[in-house]
Amino acid sequence: MKFTNGYWLTKPEYDLHFAIESYSATITDKSLRIICPSVPIRGRGDIMNHATLTVTFSAPIEDVIRVSVEHFRGVVQRGPYLDLKESPVIPEITETDEAWTFRSGRAAAVISKAKKGWRITYTGDGNKLTESEYHGMAHAYCKPTGKDYMIDSLNLDVGELVYGLGERFTAYVKNGQVVNMWNGDGGTASELAYKNTPFYMTNRGYGVLVESSSDVSFEVASEKVERVQFSQEGQKMTYDLIYGGTPKGVLQRYTDLTGKPALPPAWSFGLWLSTSFTTSYDEQTVTSFIDGMAERDIPLSVFHFDCFWMKENHLTDLTWDPDTFPDPEGLLKKLKERGLHICCWLNSYISQESSMFEEGLKGGYFLHKENGDVWQTDLWQPGTAILDVTNPAAREWYAGKLRKLMAMGVDAFKTDFGERIPVRGIRYFDGSDPLRMHNYYTYLYNKMVFETIEAYRGKRDALVFARSATVGSQQFPVHWNGDSSASFMSMAETLRSGLSIAHSGFAFWSHDIAGFEQTASPDVYKRWAAFGLLSSHSRLHGSSSYRVPWNFDEESVEVVSFFTKLKNRLMPYLYGAAAEAHRTGIPVMRPMMLEFPEEIGCEACDRQYMLGANLLVAPVMHADHHVDYYLPEGTWTSLLTDEKSVGGNWKRETHSFLSLPLMVRPNSVIPMGKVDSRPDYDYTDGAELHVFQPADGELTVTIPDLSGETAAVYTLNIKNGQVSVKTDSTKPYSVIVHF
Repeated sequence: MKFTNGYWLTKPEYDLHFAIESYSATITDKSLRIICPSVPIRGRGDIMNHATLTVTFSAPIEDVIRVSVEHFRGVVQRGPYLDLKESPVIPEITETDEAWTFRSGRAAAVISKAKKGWRITYTGDGNKLTESEYHGMAHAYCKPTGKDYMIDSLNLDVGELVYGLGERFTAYVKNGQVVNMWNGDGGTASELAYKNTPFYMTNRGYGVLVESSSDVSFEVASEKVERVQFSQEGQKMTYDLIYGGTPKGVLQRYTDLTGKPALPPAWSFGLWLSTSFTTSYDEQTVTSFIDGMAERDIPLSVFHFDCFWMKENHLTDLTWDPDTFPDPEGLLKKLKERGLHICCWLNSYISQESSMFEEGLKGGYFLHKENGDVWQTDLWQPGTAILDVTNPAAREWYAGKLRKLMAMGVDAFKTDFGERIPVRGIRYFDGSDPLRMHNYYTYLYNKMVFETIEAYRGKRDALVFARSATVGSQQFPVHWNGDSSASFMSMAETLRSGLSIAHSGFAFWSHDIAGFEQTASPDVYKRWAAFGLLSSHSRLHGSSSYRVPWNFDEESVEVVSFFTKLKNRLMPYLYGAAAEAHRTGIPVMRPMMLEFPEEIGCEACDRQYMLGANLLVAPVMHADHHVDYYLPEGTWTSLLTDEKSVGGNWKRETHSFLSLPLMVRPNSVIPMGKVDSRPDYDYTDGAELHVFQPADGELTVTIPDLSGETAAVYTLNIKNGQVSVKTDSTKPYSVIVHF
């Protein structure tokens, strides 16, 4: 949101009260509170008749500084509040004639005492990170609407780039953008986003989280091109300055505060096949798809039933349509006997034609208007009502329906929607502020479904396939990017969104291979299949047509088979990266700058990524088969061809449909399994340790078991091109060195 007209003038509809100087301080063992007048104080008369801001510094965890800025402190603050994992630390607070210093671990805030010189300088390990200074922190009053807003802005250094703010489809680097935190169902070709997180990080080793589930607005080097400004409605705003030292360190501390991702089961990393959305299907259709995949030697791990496993106009009633699935238990048993896992679509919107509607009406389980009526709309289904996820009885009622489905054999649920949550005239069971619940609804919705699965199936087998999200939702994987189109352009915006959400704390991410809307041409399908099967999770899904590869061309069958088998063989490596993500918050799919923060060439790369620490993936997105990508310094090796390439520069290559740049980092080990028919197997039995461009010294590689714990550790000692191995594994393995 913009409040000024250029550098000097305020928009006429606003009164702005900026922090001008520090007037006094109150120090406790846990906090530092500063009183900031909005006019210079030259004498006692100046302390009257002006706005004052109260700024409080505290430390929710080490290396994080919490800043709360208040105008009127008597305003009632209504939830919901972010579910943060705090371990408050005792800060070090010191005072000199020039400043107060508040220190949390390696991070510090230095607050100037200078007259007419308001400035907070944030440092990490003694080095300046950013500042809030002149015309940065303020309260704004909008005269036409009577609304109040709180504002702060932090300086950007020369060459400083901003990343994150959720899963966004706009440019990867956020400098120059206006980004509003408002979950919306806008597709992938839009500035709207399904997953908004008011957290950004920069290439200077720090990040900023605005602690709000409301519609925070970010002006990223836009209103003030030298700053990131953030604002929200109300009389109070709280934000956290998170210091990590490196981009990975920032994400580790951010996920320390907002929650680490659960570890998805290994079976979920295999290929998913969907019925698609509006297509017609029944048991015969489903069986034909599964038979077709097996006949064509395409390993399949998960079968997904989209919306119309339920009867049209009855969504969501969580009841199999008897006309198309008269014996769902029998069907699911047959699928399970073939080694498949089952996922079913659902959402929290309930049609008045649904069998669940009368139950929800009687139980008081839906969102209500302030006058007591159930809130309803005809958008999506006839007379749609929305589950009130703040009501414990409503959550238990809904969870009971899910347990019945899991008893039939359903393993996971696709938790669709969760963005179209009304805010005007709404009453929640727990009294939550409807505006703040708009984005936060999805957190409670997905938490409810995830924890229901976890309680029923255990931690090793819990996952959802979610579209909407906000801060903390990374704890309930997996997330997919929503409604993309069947084109190379949409493939590129999909990748940008994956990079953006990786900067926002989400470790496991997927997308609809070949796009959701329309039907892809065979070349888009094949290129997207390679990209999708080199993502953490891989799903064939669409809107109005089936996405089985033989519907495109015979080469599509070959491509899907090849990359599915490759992914299954890479599972010792990929599941190791997944276990690391679970422990640390570092995503499986990594933006280049996250892995190579020292290389300027990696700072803006938006058409490639690292898959784990050691594999570089550059999807081909051009009909003429060419791809441009940046290769970091060192001699890299193609995993597919064993060809070598010297990095530190950009590459342009052409690739067949069975190829793409899949480059291995020098002096690294890629453990591969001997099984290509499924993703869940004993990764240590017959493991191949592929060593690429080794340097003299020691390399260690850990292979996980199917719970993510360490199954075996291999220590490779390299000297003059010779490799010796020490391991605690009793299983056979081999070492293949690629010089």
